[in-house]
Amino acid sequence: MSKTWLLSLALLTSFHVHANKQTNRSKDINAPSPWQSQIEFGYQSHSGNTDSEALNTRIKGEYTRGRHRTNGEWRFYKLDKNGKENKRQSSYTLQSDYKLGPKMYLYGSFRGTDSRYSAYFKDYTFSGGLGYQLTNTDTLLVEIEAGPGYRYQEPNLDEIGSNEVVFPNLVREPIFRSNLKTEWQILRNFKLSVDATLVGGESNTRLDTDISAINNITEDIALKVSQSRQYHNQVPEGLSKSDSVLAVSLVFLF
Repeated sequence: MSKTWLLSLALLTSFHVHANKQTNRSKDINAPSPWQSQIEFGYQSHSGNTDSEALNTRIKGEYTRGRHRTNGEWRFYKLDKNGKENKRQSSYTLQSDYKLGPKMYLYGSFRGTDSRYSAYFKDYTFSGGLGYQLTNTDTLLVEIEAGPGYRYQEPNLDEIGSNEVVFPNLVREPIFRSNLKTEWQILRNFKLSVDATLVGGESNTRLDTDISAINNITEDIALKVSQSRQYHNQVPEGLSKSDSVLAVSLVFLF
């Protein structure tokens, strides 16, 4: 008789450093302290017919001063099965915005992914262009961005047999990037967010989606469900076009 147990723990530390927590980002406000940050940690363990461990970590920070807004994020995910590493991925983003008016802004962004077992070892994207806030209220935030950029990709050749057809060449090309970000406070204790980024070039098209839902159980504890997915329309032979991570965790607010 097999035994299976699952331990899922997440820690989210959120420091709201603005003097007015209801700040509308469409206005130019000089807050006493312009920093906001979050730290999240999750762990899962399975035993029985399959022994596995999964670790995920996320660190996010944002700085806002006048017309400028800069944010960065680092994510790490690692999965071990039967004592061997099965998946490891690290991704990071950095973006800086400058407001041109109440709703429109200029942006410059960088996004990088280092992965050992997915379609590409390295996937880096640089982009700049215009952003527009369709709405920005306490209940609903919708932002869209679009602009040209540059992409560098290194295919994962080590996961392919020597007799299989692969894409051995590096990708260095101009691209077009678009992004949609939505945050919806559906209920007082329930929030849904969606972030989708599409990057298209001559070699392939990549779509990143991040969907998360947070339900506050108390003022200090919440239940969080999130899914991150990457899709490439062309990959080396034998590799999956998509990679996804689904996490269910408890979130502690401080």
